[in-house]
Amino acid sequence: MASKLQQLQSKACEASKFVAKHGTTYYRQLLEQNKQYIQEPPTVEKCNELAKQLFYTRLASIPGRNESFWKELDYVKNLWKNRQELKVEDAGIAALFGLECFAWYCAGEIVGRGFTFTGYYV
Repeated sequence: MASKLQQLQSKACEASKFVAKHGTTYYRQLLEQNKQYIQEPPTVEKCNELAKQLFYTRLASIPGRNESFWKELDYVKNLWKNRQELKVEDAGIAALFGLECFAWYCAGEIVGRGFTFTGYYV
């Protein structure tokens, strides 16, 4: 056990030295590659302004999203009315979508329980 701990410490030390040596180079390269996204001057005020722009842009997109939702709902209602004409492919896609929703629900429950399968800790 002590030898494993020594190996882990040495690997951690090597990784730390690597990051110390090459970290700034990677940082500069990353900033250079993405300089078109950097706002000048990079101040707190500019960040607050961008945050407000994002918030109000998202707020302004709600009517369009609402309209898209109702169009999708009308499409599903139309499919349900004409379910005799439904193709096997469409039914398979709907079944896969339902299965995916259930899988995400199960994953959320597991995460909510603290990554346990048996139950909640009370």
